[in-house]
Amino acid sequence: MSKVKPTEYDPKHHSDVETIKVNSNYLRGTLEESLQGEVTGAVADDDQMIIKFHGSYQQDDRDLRNERRKQKLEPLYSFMIRARLPGGVATSEQYKVLADIAQKYGGSSLRLTTRQTYQWHGVFKRDLKKTIAGINTALVDSIAACGDVNRNVMANPLYETSQLHQEVYEWSKKISEHLLPNTNAYHEIWLGGEKVETTEEPIYGKTYLPRKFKIAIAVPPYNDVDVYANDIGLVAIEEGGKLVGFNILAGGGMGSSHGDAETYPRAASVLGFCQPEDTLAAVEAILKVQRDYGNREVRKLARLKYTIDRLTVDVFKEVLADYLGWTLDQAKPFEFKHNGDRYGWIQTDDGNWHLTLYIHSGRIKDSEQSKIFSGLLAIANVHDGEFRCSPNQNLIISNVREENKATIESLLREYRISTGETETPTRLNSLACVAFPTCALAMAEAERYLPTLTGKIEEQLDQHGISDVPINIRMTGCPNGCARPYLGEIGFVGKAPGKYNLYLGASHQGDRVNKLYRENINEAQILEELSPLFERFAANRNDGEFFGDFVIREGYVDAVYNGEDFHR
Repeated sequence: MSKVKPTEYDPKHHSDVETIKVNSNYLRGTLEESLQGEVTGAVADDDQMIIKFHGSYQQDDRDLRNERRKQKLEPLYSFMIRARLPGGVATSEQYKVLADIAQKYGGSSLRLTTRQTYQWHGVFKRDLKKTIAGINTALVDSIAACGDVNRNVMANPLYETSQLHQEVYEWSKKISEHLLPNTNAYHEIWLGGEKVETTEEPIYGKTYLPRKFKIAIAVPPYNDVDVYANDIGLVAIEEGGKLVGFNILAGGGMGSSHGDAETYPRAASVLGFCQPEDTLAAVEAILKVQRDYGNREVRKLARLKYTIDRLTVDVFKEVLADYLGWTLDQAKPFEFKHNGDRYGWIQTDDGNWHLTLYIHSGRIKDSEQSKIFSGLLAIANVHDGEFRCSPNQNLIISNVREENKATIESLLREYRISTGETETPTRLNSLACVAFPTCALAMAEAERYLPTLTGKIEEQLDQHGISDVPINIRMTGCPNGCARPYLGEIGFVGKAPGKYNLYLGASHQGDRVNKLYRENINEAQILEELSPLFERFAANRNDGEFFGDFVIREGYVDAVYNGEDFHR
């Protein structure tokens, strides 16, 4: 394949979004004017793209959309804001500020994302500046949490586990800072900073990246960050307990479009190995290759995975070597044995305790079942450690001193907060995106519906005597893949209200995507399809075999080892 770069920006050959970025004056757009407008709860059309780079999406309440239309009212617009939090670590004092903001402006609800950070939903335009400024008072920001740039860098948040984990966590921060946009627009618009003319973006250029860009770092044998789902995945390699470098993976991505064979999810490819001192240069060079070679004409084909497949992996490695001036070494052996979080209490060598809580779909909001929002605030008032986001929408109360452990356990019981002891392994391994009512792309429910469906699946698993076997279940309201549905051993992707595509066959370790098994089916049909599979799995499962591997071995679906096999 040719290594010729695409042409420089040309409005005739680039999407409208590229024009918006070029004309934005380095991400300023007309946001300040949009925020001052009182006639509408929305921002200007072009600013809806630009505000993403500042960590926010414009949304509206779809539960109320039809009723408001009947009343001749515009949709009830509000905004989602996402924090940038490399490695997911926030102190208890920071958490109290973030929760206070949620009480004031976000309906007393925080959401933990699959990118290991916090989100606020339902923030009205009039409160946007106060919310983002408030987040910054906690020494947390939202810049580059969304948009066509590198987003939140994920890593195992329990860095006290070992010196190796500590180093990896520090790398997540270094990479995040290194790849931040250079523009001063964020500080000018949200924090009242001095207006400083931006003359260049050394890494991103005027058009930034063709699409979003995601990086995660994994420490074998735990693939808790779903490293294969990222544009760049770094796999820490240790010798004698010391970090000797990273295997570099590239080209992972979950987004797809229904009925469009040009689009597909893809697990990342292993490119090679680099030493620690070369890490920043390597990730920057991969990002720059994507900047220069990525598809800027068709956004649905703009992710790095399509760039790599268009060039081929071998040619991509050649281009990368040209950018670096040197070649990656051969990848070193590694193995993942676990995908997901480790629940309950863990004590580290310093004597402190760390507790991973189970939080369904990451939603921290009081309900009849659990007063989790109030309870976590009560814990924050007596806890002097950290509140850490896991990569799987759970929360870790970290660095609990021995003398505080009983107090925190008492508060957990009082507010009915789960530590994962009563949930089945399958429920503990489930993820869902927000979907309705706030996501504009949702075609079906996810977060609000998955608990119900999971309960019925659990009944089937119990009936066949396999309720103790962990099965990864992922559900999204659309095919864009925010909850990584294509890495679910069972994946549900919304097709229409109450209807889902059913995917099977991802690996439990997260290194193989699944494949379509049944299309556009409702709950009754889903359960009808799954029951005989569970029955056969219970009867014919090999020792230690996972469900995703079983359905491949039995021929229910073919294994998908690269994105282009997804539709075959």
